[in-house]
Formats: sequence, C-alpha cells, structure tokens
Amino acid sequence: MEARRGRPLVFALTWVSYASYYLCRKNFAVAKATLERVLHLSPWWQAAIDTAYLVAYAAGQFGSGVLGDRIGARRLVGFGMLASAAACALFGASSAAVLFLVIFAFNGLAQSTGWPGNTKAMAAWFAPEERGTVMGFWSTCYQAGGLAANPIAAFLLVAIGWRAAFFGPAGWVACVGVVVLLFLPARPGATPEERLSVPLDPALVRAERSRIYRSPQAWSYAMSYFCVKAIRYTILLWLPYYLEHELGYGTRAGYHSVSFEVGGLGGAICFGLLSDRVRLPRSAIAALGLLALAASLLLYTRIASVGGMANFAGMSLVGFMLFGPDSLLAGAAAQDLGGKHAAATAVGFVNGVGSIGAILQSFLTVAVSQAYGWNAVFLVLLGFAVVAALCLAPSIRRRE
Repeated sequence: MEARRGRPLVFALTWVSYASYYLCRKNFAVAKATLERVLHLSPWWQAAIDTAYLVAYAAGQFGSGVLGDRIGARRLVGFGMLASAAACALFGASSAAVLFLVIFAFNGLAQSTGWPGNTKAMAAWFAPEERGTVMGFWSTCYQAGGLAANPIAAFLLVAIGWRAAFFGPAGWVACVGVVVLLFLPARPGATPEERLSVPLDPALVRAERSRIYRSPQAWSYAMSYFCVKAIRYTILLWLPYYLEHELGYGTRAGYHSVSFEVGGLGGAICFGLLSDRVRLPRSAIAALGLLALAASLLLYTRIASVGGMANFAGMSLVGFMLFGPDSLLAGAAAQDLGGKHAAATAVGFVNGVGSIGAILQSFLTVAVSQAYGWNAVFLVLLGFAVVAALCLAPSIRRRE
C-alpha cells in the first residue's frame, strides 16, 4: 500500500527535479552568441567556461554517487538544486569571463547531485523487471528539461536581456529544490528516522563502491558512456551556436535547437520499453542504437543545410538514436548493476567517466570546426558513436 501511494509521488518529484536542473545548465549555450557580441566573450573563452563546468560536473558525479548512498536522495537533490540556483543567479549578475568560469564550475558541482540522487530515489521504488520501461518514461525528464530550457532562455534573452535568461531559471530551480526537501519520501518501509536521513553503514558503502569500481561490466558501460556524452554535450552546447553562425538562423536558433530533445523523448521511451520486452542484454540494445546513431549523424551532414524542416527532422532522428542508448546506460543498466545499496554509486561512476568525454569535446569542437568546418565535427561524432558501440561488446553476453 505504501509503495502504491509513494511511487507516483517519487516519479513526479524526481522527474520535475531533474528536468528543472537543465534550466540552469543550458541557458549559457543559448546566450553564447549574445555574450560574444555584447561582452566580446570569444569562442575559446566559451569553451573554457564549458570545460570548467564539465570538469567540476565529472568530479562531482563520483562524490555525489557515494554521498547519495550515504545521506539519501532527498537531501542530496534538494540542497544541490539550491546551490545550482545560487550559481545561476550569480552568473547572471556577472560580466567578467573569469567570474563566469569560476561560477559555472561551482554550478557543475551543484548540478552533479541531480542524476545520482534522482536515480537512486527511483531505484528504491521500482523493481528491476520493470526498470527499463519505467526508466524509459522517466528519462524523458532530461529531454523535456532541455526541450523547455532552450526556448525559455531564448524568450527571456530576446524579451528582457541575457541576464534574465539566468535569473528566471534560478528562481524556478530554487523553488523545486525546496519542494524536494519537504516532500520527497524515503524508500518503502523506511523507519521514521530513516525517512529523515536514510543512513547506511560506511563499511557497506565502501564495500559496494569497491565492487562497482572493479566490475568489468561497469567499465564497459562507463567507456561507452564516455563517447555518448562527448556526442550529447557537443550537440547540447553548440547546436544553437552552429545554427545561428553557420546556417544563419539568427534568433530562431535557440528555438530550432529543441529538435534534438524532441527526438530524444521518443528514443528514451522506445528503448526502455524494448529493453524490458526483448530477451537481449540492455547493452546489446544500446549498441545497436549507437550504430544507428552513427548512420543518423552521417545523414544529418547531408541534409542540415537543405532547409529548416529537413534540419529539424535530421536532428530529431539523431536525438532519438542518441537518447535511447544514453538513458539505458546511465539509467536502468547502471541501476541494475548497483543494486539496492549502490545504485547511486554505480550511476555516479558511469556518469562520472562519461562526463570526462563531455569535457574533452569543448576544445575539440572549437578546434575541428575552425580548422575543417562543422561537417567535420559531425563526422568526429560519428566516430565516437561507433567506438561507443564497440565498448559495449564485453557486456553483451550478459543479461542485466
């Protein structure tokens, strides 16, 4: 009875929570061209700011995973959202490149609490046999968050100014953080004391962490996710810039770039459903999707400049084929691996290694695009997709 009542609340709160994180993450990508024009913030400074954020985010994933298994999802996520909101507001109040870099690095640490914390909460309330389907639907949170974040930031930027694109999201994320602190329940069957803190024996946490770090399966997922996040963050952070500067979309670029997440919504759901219904390892399904992603990226290089509708359709297909494997590797598959006591650790490890790939893409994107053009960038991403599929080969013989 308790689980029946608690599951919808946990699903809804964690879904809204993680979607909201994106409002304080993607606004910088939308504001890049404006900041270059108004504050003379060069693409190299923009790449440095992205990199500082991603280094902090990657490092924070490992710590947040372990911390989430120690103190519970409610406090990790709630206080993490409040910290991210504060960083976003400070970014909007600043004007110097160095300050942007420091503040966005702090934002990366705060943002790193979101995925391990929220997926830990979900793992406690949903069984492994339904996890692919449930997490497929739940994982739409980060496509929906990205889908909402770009037009919201673009609207505030055009209607009020670039600072509003940071102040507005900060207010919303702070409010959601308070709601999480007040209402996110603990795992089913927890005692009144555990509802407040959900503590675990430190020795158990260390043992589970060691198991995850020594698991070949965990490393297979993590190395594949390294490549997946390099692709995803290149598109997330640079698609608006590419559309505005390379294809001449102007102020429509922020709105048009939602094509990536539009496709991703369907991809996460379809791959999640498939992973529960087909007698194949989740990693095999992810690998097939990654090979299809490579083909989709090749197609996009051929049709991106044809027109708005072709560009939107092509990038939607890329999003579909990327977010499906992405949600499996960082969601259901990692939760299966972590089990009851180490879900946040496993998710944090896979996402942390993956985030190193996101770090490397920043300067790589600028260097390749300036030396060889943007088509070359998408061909590099195609290579990452193929390597990501190959990294999953050692785990395909297992059924997660």
